[in-house]
Amino acid sequence: MENIEKKAASCRLVHCLVLSYPAQGHINPLLQFAKRLDHKGLKVTLVTTCFISKSLHRDSSSSSTSIALEAISDGYDEGGSAQAESIEAYLEKFWQIGPRSLCELVEEMNGSGVPVDCIVYDSFLPWALDVAKKFGLVGAAFLTQSCAVDCIYYHVNKGLLMLPLPDSQLLLPGMPPLEPHDMPSFVYDLGSYPAVSDMVVKYQFDNIDKADWVLCNTFYELEEEVAEWLGKLWSLKTIGPTVPSLYLDKQLEDDKDYGFSMFKPNNESCIKWLNDRAKGSVVYVSFGSYAQLKVEEMEELAWGLKATNQYFLWVVRESEQAKLPENFSDETSQKGLVVNWCPQLEVLAHEATGCFLTHCGWNSTMEALSLGVPMVAMPQWSDQSTNAKYIMDVWKTGLKVPADEKGIVRREAIAHCIREILEGERGKEIRQNAGEWSNFAKEAVAKGGSSDKNIDDFVANLISSKSF
Repeated sequence: MENIEKKAASCRLVHCLVLSYPAQGHINPLLQFAKRLDHKGLKVTLVTTCFISKSLHRDSSSSSTSIALEAISDGYDEGGSAQAESIEAYLEKFWQIGPRSLCELVEEMNGSGVPVDCIVYDSFLPWALDVAKKFGLVGAAFLTQSCAVDCIYYHVNKGLLMLPLPDSQLLLPGMPPLEPHDMPSFVYDLGSYPAVSDMVVKYQFDNIDKADWVLCNTFYELEEEVAEWLGKLWSLKTIGPTVPSLYLDKQLEDDKDYGFSMFKPNNESCIKWLNDRAKGSVVYVSFGSYAQLKVEEMEELAWGLKATNQYFLWVVRESEQAKLPENFSDETSQKGLVVNWCPQLEVLAHEATGCFLTHCGWNSTMEALSLGVPMVAMPQWSDQSTNAKYIMDVWKTGLKVPADEKGIVRREAIAHCIREILEGERGKEIRQNAGEWSNFAKEAVAKGGSSDKNIDDFVANLISSKSF
């Protein structure tokens, strides 16, 4: 009993800062990992920017309440990236001010009786590793995207994959043959979003070889071959899925949602509406926090949904609702519900949800895989085309809607893919595959699973490396 108490005391003396890039899609996985570390006995502080910290809504009933929240400056404390003239200006100032502000936070904590031992940092913020090394701390890079996508970026970064891409299949280690359009947009569509592209493809990997650990938001069984290859480069550990424990292993008490949100979801109306629908009858549609459809794309999607004659729950952010066709809501009121936000995990877990029409952001992809929901893939940019390739051809848990020669996804193609999953023969196989991957996801984070063991190894190493 005495040894157990000593071990517990030792754990709590290890203090991790977990630093996220200031966006909801980055905060969620890093926060979930922070909860796992807290569950394993470490002291954890989540760090984001001043503006995001003020904007977050915290669920007082969530397991995140034991995690402290601190903020650093990005130079735009009153408005975040929206306050900057451009994303280029924002990132330039963040790179100047962020490291100094993080240093000040570490110094403050070191002088307050809760010194920092480790910085787990979002790999989009590589300067955090320099701060960790300055103070003699353990530095762990956290990759928020898939191993496959990170492998592609690594090859570009090191000059192993030359740009522009050849007009032929590409063969990379541990990955299926990829067409150029299966690549992330920053690799395939050169010159798009140059500042973001530089951050993701160049800076993210500039010093990653010096990180003590590289943690990836995936699970080993999902990306075994490419994870093995990356593991030869870095001390790589797969630690996902970073989905609240209630939907996976249920080890973490009260971990029913992410706990910090920049949005206020319309929980009650969505779930009440779903409760009145038959099992597997609803198409859930969401393109995440940032994707913006053109008016023509929005119209094709709207009329494609109507053409299926299926029930649908469609999340359309307020900033996008003006793009909806005139009278669309009235014409589909018997079949559809359009909301500006909703509790995605609850919707995906609901038995009425039959498929998920998604932009294939990595968080949404992991949630759907974890909950066994078939996907209709409509990738937009960034890593999403690569994720869609894996969804359709590797994991076989969904269908990608083909675009026409203008790059527009037409209503007929949308309706066909939805019907195929909900009513067709391929849909049966896809639903079975989705269920199997859900089981693998749950096993990975359950006690003794691949991700759980990797987190245990990480925690044990931190404890043993600290002198008490």
